[in-house]
Order: sequence, then structure tokens, then C-alpha cells
Amino acid sequence: MSEGAEDQPATADQENTSVPAYSWYALSVLVLVYVLNFIDRQILSILANDIKADLGVDDAYLGFLYGTAFAIFYALFGIPLGKLADSWKRVRLMTLGLSLWSAMTALSGFAKDAGQLTVARIGVGVGEATASPSAYSLISDWFPARLRATALAIYSSGLYIGGGISLAIGGLVVDQWNEAFPAGGPLGLAGWQAAFIAVGLPGLLLAAWVATLREPIRGAIDGIPTAEDPNPFRGFVKELTTVIPGFTFFGAASRGGMALAINIAAFVLAFVVANLLTQVLGAGQGFIMAALESVTGASLPLISDQWFLLALGYYAVYSWASALRVRDYPTFALTWGSPAFLCTILGYGTVAFMAYAASYWGAPYAERVFDVSKGNLGFFLGGGGALGGFLGVILGGRMADALMSRTSAGRVFVVLFGLLSPIPFAVLQYTTESYPLFIILNIVVGGLAASALGAAAAASQALVLPRMRGTATATFFLATTLVGLALGPYTAGYVSAQNGDNLSIGVLSTLWIAPIGLVVLVAAIKLTPKAISTVIERAEAAGEQISID
Repeated sequence: MSEGAEDQPATADQENTSVPAYSWYALSVLVLVYVLNFIDRQILSILANDIKADLGVDDAYLGFLYGTAFAIFYALFGIPLGKLADSWKRVRLMTLGLSLWSAMTALSGFAKDAGQLTVARIGVGVGEATASPSAYSLISDWFPARLRATALAIYSSGLYIGGGISLAIGGLVVDQWNEAFPAGGPLGLAGWQAAFIAVGLPGLLLAAWVATLREPIRGAIDGIPTAEDPNPFRGFVKELTTVIPGFTFFGAASRGGMALAINIAAFVLAFVVANLLTQVLGAGQGFIMAALESVTGASLPLISDQWFLLALGYYAVYSWASALRVRDYPTFALTWGSPAFLCTILGYGTVAFMAYAASYWGAPYAERVFDVSKGNLGFFLGGGGALGGFLGVILGGRMADALMSRTSAGRVFVVLFGLLSPIPFAVLQYTTESYPLFIILNIVVGGLAASALGAAAAASQALVLPRMRGTATATFFLATTLVGLALGPYTAGYVSAQNGDNLSIGVLSTLWIAPIGLVVLVAAIKLTPKAISTVIERAEAAGEQISID
């Protein structure tokens, strides 16, 4: 049996060939991009209590703002942008995306109400959707298979460094701004608004640096060089039309009457479920439905923003996957049609469900329970989180590469470790009355959960061909965002709001997903060896034309 291109055994020459210095330099620039990515995303954590007080919102909305409002658009635009990363210049794509999300982060600082802040966060999600599909694909073309999990883990360390720095910067800016302008500063801006502006503007400078990186030859390092697509935006536009509700009906109709009927039924079902969830769990914020009513003049069913966007997201993903099956069956077969791939990404999604909730709510929880300043909290909680996450993701990546040399399912074992090992420490962290112990446990929990990321990313990349890596990355992040980010922080915030703003109960309520993750990852461990060893055969059986140098 032939091996998949991602993890073919290296020859002696390949083993002895050193990685060019430029690859490490380019990787360091991508790490900076990812650091800023998570500064702009995670700074909301240290600002949450101030936003709650100024805008009069509850914990459920704060979970929605950090999770769903960002995640749905991050995930959905990640699909066509992942396709664009497979066909266009990845460096240019990342440059444009970085410019967009930095500008929208700065604009968040001028929001005067919850609706404006929600729109700005949606813009951040769209811009950040360019980063990882481009970066994962670039890294896979800069580094050989034997070092790929390590390189992806180094890139992923930016997540934890940025998350930690965001708390320190946010806390410092808010404390100093409020001290200097207790009644509001220039333009009437509060401290939390100034913090958004302070972290958003530097991204525009970093974008100019990213634009100088050299584009590698796609697939050359794996012996499967792929020529540039002469019409790179054609596939992007097709992907975009299959994922935007409304246009999805036309896409389905092009595949026949039955496909259109099923698509419409999926659309109706998604919003019926969203309406039921709104009735059962409470309306919450309803900016979107109010806006639609004002535009259409029609009386629409009451659906909260949380469930409206989630219904939109899941329906759009269904529409895209259905279209992908027709347009690019080999890619569909190796992603949506692969139980090993699905179990791997969904398994990591359960890790993200708990990890996003704990990392986001850590600062608001500690500020309420331990009565510490934002500056103190940003330094110790942010610094500790960055340290734990950095060590965890790097060591997890090295562990994944080491285990991969022994078993082709080795990386999935590390994902399973990242799911189960943090649980007892998280329970103690969110029940302790000791602030120093809370800080120490934050390092431990963050490090253990972080160990899964590089392993999961590399494991999913190993199951597809080089030309499919951008789409595979976008699909991987669907699980991370639609399962983890869109539901984890909101669940914790909703449960907290229902229990008198008790964030301890809220965060610990997310642990229920661990048994589901365990079952899914055990299945992935059993399925992965055969899936890796038959990548090329399965691609060819699905219609892929492959030439191996």
C-alpha cells in the first residue's frame, strides 16, 4: 500500500536535509501574525466586565459576542477563503485579511451600543478567517513532513502568546486610561474602547511586513508540485455563492430539483430548531431579527441572535458540503467523506469547547471573585496563560511527531490527552478561593489543553493531498469554531446568567462534552492508520489525477 503524500517515510537524504533558514524566518513572521490575531480576539476577555457595565448587557451576551458573533463568520468565510488559499497567493491573502481584522478591531473602540460592537466583531471574524488556511498551507510547503507538526505547533503558540499579551495590554490600557480620564477621554472614549484601538492599529504595520514574504511552490516539498491556478478567483466565487444563504438556493437548483428541495428543507429545519431553542432557553439579544423586520416590514418569529447565527452557520455549512461533493468530489471524499478526518476534527472541537470557555471567562471570573485590578490580573493571568499555552503547544507538537514515528495514529493520542488531562485541574481552578492557586492552575489547564492543537492540525493535514490543505484547514476550523468557539463560551455565559452571574457554575458546565469527545477520538485512533496509508488510493478512486515525482 502506498503512503499518503503528507506522511510518506522520508529517505535518508530527506532526513539529512536541513530546513532552509528562510523557512524559520517566515514561520516567525507568521507567529507574529497569529499573536496579533489572538490579541485582537482575546482582549475582549479583560474588557468584558467594563463592557457589561457600560452597555448594560449580561453574561450570555458577552459569551455570544466573543463566541458566536465572531465564530460563525470566521467559520463561514473560512470556507471560500480556504479555497482561495488553495488557488491564489497565500501571502497576499493573509496581508489583506490582517489589514481588515486590524481595522475592524480599532473600529470596535468606537462602538456606542451592543449592536455596533457586534457588527465590528463580525468584521474581525471575517478578516481573521484568512489567517490559518493561508498559514497552514504555507507551513506545509516550507517544512517537510517530519517537522510539520512541530512547525504547526510553533505557529499555534501565537494563539497562547497573543491571548496572554492581550490581557496584559488590555489591563494596562484600561487602568491607565481610566486613571487619566475618569470621566471619559478624548471623543468620550472609555478605557475599554481605547484598548481596542490600541491593539488594532499596529496590525496595519504588520500587514506591510507580511506582504514581503516569498510564496513557496505548492506541494514541491512532498514531491507533488502543483501548478498555479490560472483562474484562482473562480473557485473562490463558487465557494462564496454556495455558502451565502439565498444564493445557496441557486447553487442547489443547479444540481437538480431534488437537491433544491432538500436544501430548502434544511434551511427551514435549521430556523425551526433555532426558534424552538429561543422559546425554551429565552430570547436573549435580538438585534438581527429587529433589523430584518425593519428592512422587510414583516412580522418575523422571535429568534435570539445566538440561535439565529448558529442556524445560519450550520445551514450554510450543509449547503457548502453538498456543493463540494458535486464540484470537487476528491476533496469531499478525503474530508467530509472520511470518518477518520471527521472524528479527528470533531474530537478537537470538543477540546476547544471547554478550552475557549475557560480561557475567555478566566479574567472576568477572577476580577469578580478575587477583587484584583486589571493590571494585576493582566500580568499574572495573561502571562501565566501565555507561558502555559506556549509550553503546552510546543511540547504537544514534539510529542505528536515522536508518537507519529511509532504509530500513524500517534498525533490523535495527543489530542485525547489534551481533552482529558485538564479536567481535574479545571474543576479545582474554578472552585478555589485562593488567587495564587487560581493563577497556577490557569498555567496548568492552559498548557494541557494546548497540547492538542498542533497534533490535531497536523493529523488533519495528513489525511488530504497538498492541493486540498487550505480547504481541509477551513473544515478543521469549522469544528473548532462551530462546536468549540460558537457554543463553549456562550454555554458558560448562559448558565452563569441563569444562576445569578455565577461563572464558576458556568465554566464547569462545559465539561459535559468530555465523554462525547472521548468516544469520537477513540474512533479516530482506530480509523486513522488505514486512512493515512490509503490517501492516494482513495483520492484516485474519487477521480483525482496524481503524478508523483
